[in-house]
Amino acid sequence: MLQFNYILIKVKKTSFLLLLIVQATFAQNQTIDSLTQLLSKETKSSEKLELLSKIVTIESNTDFEKALVYARQGMTLANKTYDTNWQPKFNEMKGRIHANLLELDSASYHFEKALKGYIAIDDKKGQATTYFKIGWVHKKKGELEKAMEVDIKALRLMESLKDNIGIAGATNRISEDLSRQGRNEEALAYAKTNIDFCKKNNLQEELVYTYTSAGDACISMDNPEDSFLYFDKALKLAKSLDFGPMHLCDFMNNLGNALKRLGKYNEALTQYKNALVLAKQANYRNAITVLIANLGEINLLTGNYKEALNYQLQTVKFQEEDEDYSNLTENYGHLSTIYEKLGNYPMALEYQKKARAMRDKTAAIESDQTMSKLLTQYETEKKESTIASQKLQLAQQKLVQWLSIGVVCLLLGFLFFGYRSYKARTKSNQLLALKNKQNELLLKEIHHRVKNNLELVKSLIALQSAKLEDSLTKDAMIASQNRVQSMGIIHQKLYQGDNLGSIEMKDYFLNLGEGILDTFNAEDKVSIECAMDNLELDVDTAVPIGLIVNELLTNALKYAFPEEAKGNIKISLSKPNPETLTLKVSDNGVGKTEGAVAKGTGFGSQLIQLLTQQLNGEMTEDSQNGTAVLFHFKLNTAA
Repeated sequence: MLQFNYILIKVKKTSFLLLLIVQATFAQNQTIDSLTQLLSKETKSSEKLELLSKIVTIESNTDFEKALVYARQGMTLANKTYDTNWQPKFNEMKGRIHANLLELDSASYHFEKALKGYIAIDDKKGQATTYFKIGWVHKKKGELEKAMEVDIKALRLMESLKDNIGIAGATNRISEDLSRQGRNEEALAYAKTNIDFCKKNNLQEELVYTYTSAGDACISMDNPEDSFLYFDKALKLAKSLDFGPMHLCDFMNNLGNALKRLGKYNEALTQYKNALVLAKQANYRNAITVLIANLGEINLLTGNYKEALNYQLQTVKFQEEDEDYSNLTENYGHLSTIYEKLGNYPMALEYQKKARAMRDKTAAIESDQTMSKLLTQYETEKKESTIASQKLQLAQQKLVQWLSIGVVCLLLGFLFFGYRSYKARTKSNQLLALKNKQNELLLKEIHHRVKNNLELVKSLIALQSAKLEDSLTKDAMIASQNRVQSMGIIHQKLYQGDNLGSIEMKDYFLNLGEGILDTFNAEDKVSIECAMDNLELDVDTAVPIGLIVNELLTNALKYAFPEEAKGNIKISLSKPNPETLTLKVSDNGVGKTEGAVAKGTGFGSQLIQLLTQQLNGEMTEDSQNGTAVLFHFKLNTAA
């Protein structure tokens, strides 16, 4: 009977949790509907950007994919209106979504753009919050020294602003950095100081995270009793403050960890399973990976080795795909133990070797001495540097005095002639600088006017196509619009950038992709990824390559994903040597059927061939898994 009552209580708790989720989701959907209705009616760009920001914030609590669609819309509108205040904000939002989806390269790209944007408008608060997020990415990559560095930068900025919430947030992150270094007593001291700071300033939301930092330090010190108390306080306070499901699943996972350390495996299992429900609802990839790993470990501890193996294999698969090395050593070790318990000794040995290799790989990254030095530099305000500078000045003072006497004598001899020469050069330099400035402004104005003329051409084509009824002709007109847009973006980048002679291609491809997705209304079903480093090309090379990519993206969106199918398009451009460029555009769509009749007019294919010949290139195509088109261009003999 007691067992039945226990099961009944668990069912009631789970049902209550699911009811709360349904109610929260319903309320959120109502809010989203209201905001999207306002968005459809709004005509002012500034108001649209504000509405899109609110929608992204709300959707980020439950559905990252939808949030990303609205963030892209906001980014496109901010770029079109040249709104320098909103551009870094939407880059920061996009970076945060990619980070939670464990798409770390994309996250880093958008965070760096956000940081540059905030620095350009001198937004210190934006710089600090972006540093927080950059630090999180560094921690996921195992780059603990870089994480500590940016967290300290964020703390200094928050202190300069006297932003108590920001100071508390930065202190939490430094406590976490100390825990990752194994300096748990220092981490706990920082957390306890921050608890008092949050209570004194009534910072309830930051207090949730401060309790979590204290719990993390305690669990690392093998003190699960105190860890449980801190994690329990964090979860209860988060619920009372109506935190979203994405945050609650993290706090529930923490509480499950403390219960696991206390040996309360059934209670821990309940926390993990309930948290996994919330994580899957929000499509929170990072939390899903962590929770599946914990479910694997619990089943390992309770002797359910077959079930533990399923969970653990999923975890390792996710972490290897996402290049998440933070806990991969531990999970390789768990897999080795599980295979050993199941009597599969060859696999146990294989994963034991992987665990050792991963431990050796990450050990070089975790340099406690270097990271300790970073924190010491912050706490002592560079006293050692000041002392060294003073000693150096004293040592050099006598030498400077003797040298000064000789230099003064020489200067007196050349003073008269130098003065006359200086006056002449100054006047000449002023004239030259003025002329160079005028030339630079003139060149920027030329690029600006070319871009405006291309926009006018694009608008005229759009007006003409709106009156057409023949679908083939209309498609051809839309394709022409996209080609004009491709060239227009290049001239826009030239007059907006500092270098008038070259284009940064990764940023260009991302802007081009967003524009084409917007043309085909495909933001919610197709994503475009630029798997490449920053690379600058001259205008004569960038224009034909941009037109080639434009044609390939257009073909993919028209033919690769029929009947609302979702998919992904990847673009990469590299320069293996100074004379060669390699371009690859691939999709995971339906591919091409051998012998099938070509669709469309064929003009796009002819244009690609002509542009490839212009750059003295070679093209190969593979249609086995989707469609992949590869180009090799020889720059030194380009036509």
